[in-house]
Amino acid sequence: MSNLTHFTHFTLTAYLDLGMFRYLVFLVLLVLYVLTLTSNLLLISVIILNRTLAEPMYLFLCSLFLSELYGSTMLFPMLLRHVLQQLHQISVSFCFLQIYCLHSYATTEYLNLAVLAYDRYIAICFPLQYHSHMSRDRIMKLIMSTWLYGLLGVVQTLCITTSLKLCNNVISKVYCDNYSVVRLACSDVSIINIHGLTWTFVTIVTPFIFTMYTYLCILRVCFSGSKSVRQKALSTCLPHLVTLTNFTIGGSFELVQSRFNMNGVPVALRVFLSLYCISSQPLISPLIYGFKISKLRSLCKGLLIARLHGIDQ
Repeated sequence: MSNLTHFTHFTLTAYLDLGMFRYLVFLVLLVLYVLTLTSNLLLISVIILNRTLAEPMYLFLCSLFLSELYGSTMLFPMLLRHVLQQLHQISVSFCFLQIYCLHSYATTEYLNLAVLAYDRYIAICFPLQYHSHMSRDRIMKLIMSTWLYGLLGVVQTLCITTSLKLCNNVISKVYCDNYSVVRLACSDVSIINIHGLTWTFVTIVTPFIFTMYTYLCILRVCFSGSKSVRQKALSTCLPHLVTLTNFTIGGSFELVQSRFNMNGVPVALRVFLSLYCISSQPLISPLIYGFKISKLRSLCKGLLIARLHGIDQ
C-alpha cells in the first residue's frame, strides 16, 4: 500500500444533504439492518437446532444466510454512522477492508446460489442418486470451497489496486468499492482492467451460466413429469430463481455504475442503485425462503411461539 500513503483517508461524496431528515433516514436504515440480522439469524438457528433439516439444501441455505450476514454487517454500520455525520471520510485501511469484505461477499453469494442450483438439479433430475451424490463429505467440500474461493480470491485484486498511484481521494459513492479507487489512479490501469474483467467472468458470468443451465434441465424434467412433480420442483426452485434474479439485477446496476459515466443520472438514484445491490439481497432472501419453503416456515413459527411463551412465563 506504499503508493497510497500520502492519503490518510478517502472522502465519500454521494451522501445527500438530508438536513433534519437524516434522523429519519438513520431510523429507516437501522430498522432494515435489524430486520436483516433477525431474519437471517432466525433461519440459521432453525436450521442448526432442528435435526429434521439436516438435509443438503438446508445446509447450503445456512451457508447462504451466513454470507448475507457477513455482507450486510460490512455495509449498514458504516452507513448508519455516516448518515449522522457532516463530514463523510473513511480511512484508507478501512476503505480497503470494506472493499475486501463487500467483494468477497458478492463472490460467496453467487457461488452459494450456484451450489444451491446444483443441489436442486441433482435432487430433481437424478433423484435416485441424490444421497450418493450429496454425501456429507461432498456437502462440506462444496461449502468450504465456496467460502475459501470467495475470501481468498479477492486478495489478488486488492494487491493490484493497492499498488496503484492515486491522484485523488474523492469517491463518488456512499461506500468504497474497488473500481471507484481504480478510477482515481494516475498510473496505467490496463492490467487491473483486464484482471477485473476476467474476475467478473469467472465469479459472476460462469456461475450464472451454470445456474441457468441447471434450471433449464430442471424445467425440462418438470414439463415431462406429472403435475405433482412439477409442483414440488417449482416450490423448491422458485425461491432460488427469485433470489438469483434479484442479486443479478442489483449486481448489473452496480457494474454499469462502475464501468460507465453516470453523471447524467440523478445522485439520489445512483445512491439507491448502489445500496440496492448490497442491502436488498440479505433482507429479501431470508423472507423469500422463510415464506416459500413450508418446512422452514412452520419451524420458524414454532420457534417464535416457543420464545414468546417463554417470555410470558
